[in-house]
Order: sequence, then C-alpha cells, then structure tokens
Amino acid sequence: MRSPLMRRLGLGTVLAVVLAVFGLTPVASADPAPATLTFATDSATTTPGGTVNLSMTITNNKTYDIWFVYQTIDPTWLTTQRPDLKYGFTGCSLATAAGATPCSGTGPADLGANYGTTVPPGQSRTVTLTLQIAADSGCNGNIGFYSYFYAEFSDTTSISGGPVYTPETRVLCA
Repeated sequence: MRSPLMRRLGLGTVLAVVLAVFGLTPVASADPAPATLTFATDSATTTPGGTVNLSMTITNNKTYDIWFVYQTIDPTWLTTQRPDLKYGFTGCSLATAAGATPCSGTGPADLGANYGTTVPPGQSRTVTLTLQIAADSGCNGNIGFYSYFYAEFSDTTSISGGPVYTPETRVLCA
C-alpha cells in the first residue's frame, strides 16, 4: 500500500517542475536598497589630542529624488562603557562640486539636513564629521558609532535604515 506522504511529495514535486518549466517560480530580486548609508574614516587609529574624519555617504539608488533625510548618530554600547575615552564632534562639512561647505547639526542631532536639499537618482552626498579626541582621554580603547536614517523620496515613498555602524577608531597610547 502506498503512503499518503509519498503521494503528497510526488504531487508537490510535479507542481514544482511544471512551475519551473513555465518560468513561474519566484526569483530573487537583485534590486539595491532605495537608499544606502555608508561610513568611512581617514584613519583607524589616533592618539589623545588627535582627530579623525568620519565620512558619511548617502546614496540614492532609486529613480526619484531624495527630498528629505533624517539621521542620528550615537556611540556604540562598548564605547559608552569606557568613560575614560573623551571625544566630541568639532566640525562638519558637506562635499559639493564647488568644494566643502560647512554644515551644522553635529553630534547626536539631526544630521540629515547636512546632506543638502535634494539627492538626485544615482547620486550620493558625503558629509564629513571631525572627531576630536581630548588630550586627557584614556587610550587603548575603541570609539565607534551607529546610525539610523529615514529618507523620503519625491514619489512620496520612504525608507528607514539602520543600524549602520561606523568603522571603529582605536585610541592608542603615545
């Protein structure tokens, strides 16, 4: 006697083959995210009293303009566990075709406005924050941040992303 389980497996297999032959199977999409946020630093290490430039780049992968960006930046949990590490954001600039222009909203404030008004399809905007390590900071610890962002497009859609982590900066003893 044939088992009912074998009949179900046989029917499922036949159905899968028919769908595959006629091209009706689900296909994984290779579409990129509508917007991506990436980070880079100009140095992986520094010493107390030194600076590191932290660059944030938002890329519009959609066919509509990004009209609005809201972004936060906060220290990682491990960074907050080292109270001897002293640091702060002391500068901010937006890279433009005409050169760098100053921006505002450094630290854990709304960084989104710093990207400029509109990010056209296929283009990116880069904002660079200057991370200043205090001269009396502890050393042999890592400083890292994470960010969440929200972007609205001209077709009235939106996307939320994050957490996106920055590369860590190691504060070395001199």
